[in-house]
Amino acid sequence: MSDKIVRSGGPVTLIGGGSVGRGDLALALRHAPTLVAADSGAAAALAQGHVPQAVIGDFDSLTQTDKARIPPAHLFPVTEQDSTDFDKALERIGAPLVLGVGFLGARIDHQLAAFSTLMRCRGQPCVLIGPGELVFHLPPRVTFDARAGDVISLFPLVRVTGRSTGLHWPIDGLVLEPGGRIGTSNRATGPVTIETDAPGLLAIVPRDRLEGVAAALRFPPDAAPPR
Repeated sequence: MSDKIVRSGGPVTLIGGGSVGRGDLALALRHAPTLVAADSGAAAALAQGHVPQAVIGDFDSLTQTDKARIPPAHLFPVTEQDSTDFDKALERIGAPLVLGVGFLGARIDHQLAAFSTLMRCRGQPCVLIGPGELVFHLPPRVTFDARAGDVISLFPLVRVTGRSTGLHWPIDGLVLEPGGRIGTSNRATGPVTIETDAPGLLAIVPRDRLEGVAAALRFPPDAAPPR
């Protein structure tokens, strides 16, 4: 495990170099005011008037002009080329929750890589904010608010089983796996609880569920209540 560069007792916003929609960064910062950039995500942050408290990456896509606008003490180069900048940054953040912007809605290969990172770095809870949806890796058990009719999609990255309540089509007794049965376009009947028997299942839920999802991941059922 890599040493943590950023440690925070509260949620952290992580901005990437992909598509950042109007209002994405402001939305994330309302819930997670500590701002970290993954490489060229720093440019997107600067363009909106924010200087990241840390910039982590190999800096191969961060221009010298933008780099000069960031205090040297906020720059943390990671030179290895075996991982993406999202990997590099997320692995080096220790926080109860990370909200990621600039990782969805642009190149499909980058989005697929981001989904892989969510599973690989699942020890660090992270929600990716997209134009209309949120994507996050499901912990062993989570309950979050949903309205009846909300589209709740589950996408397996590996073979996985589990149980659910609050879904029109429960996943109990099903085997979900790539190339086999997947769980897209399910619908909520109310608050949703999902339990998984192993890692590897992503949830895709409406963007306006952010507050409830963030609270559910930040304060899981087996965690001590906030004081």
